[in-house]
Amino acid sequence: HSSGIVEGRTLSNPGQPVVRITWEDAARYCNWLSEQEGLAPFYLLEGDAISGFDPNSTGYRLPSEAEWEWAARIASDPSQPLRFPWGEAMPPPPGHGNYADVSTASFLGRILLNYNDGYLGSAPVGSFMPNAQGFYDMGGNVAEWVHDFYGAGGMAGASSEVDPLGPNEGAYHVIKGSSWAHGTVTELRLSFRDYNNVARDDVGFRVARYLGEI
Repeated sequence: HSSGIVEGRTLSNPGQPVVRITWEDAARYCNWLSEQEGLAPFYLLEGDAISGFDPNSTGYRLPSEAEWEWAARIASDPSQPLRFPWGEAMPPPPGHGNYADVSTASFLGRILLNYNDGYLGSAPVGSFMPNAQGFYDMGGNVAEWVHDFYGAGGMAGASSEVDPLGPNEGAYHVIKGSSWAHGTVTELRLSFRDYNNVARDDVGFRVARYLGEI
């Protein structure tokens, strides 16, 4: 797979997150990874198409939007979720992460002025410090497909559910997190949610799985 080129620079170097993949591509990769480890696939297939999922499977899958929010926003106090990956106010501190900086001014319309993270396009995973829970790039670098179908209501009402997995159907899937192409207050908030059904050069994914009984 080639993640492509941005402004003459490759996005396919070792260590860079894989991008230019659809949600279905990411889900099929999760199933492939499960099969390599002898786990029951999480996503159900009809031919090559994803037709559903097995909630009882402990195979690899995309994290739910709720799981992503927890991993990204909870630091020391669960009752005080973070607003931005770095804290409560703009701008990000120098060198915090890979956002739309001055190097992208020639081809992106909205950037962080006076900020330069050293990367035009995506950076190798682990180039910046992890968050309080040890996760890398929960803000910046590439945005991420999550498991959920997109619903206009977002996660409203999800507090009454345990491990919600989103709507049962939809035309699009949720994308969480900011990327190297994001530089506005709205986009950099951890609550920001996008949606799509096509591949982008600033959207990748990470994997998750249920551990089962321990």
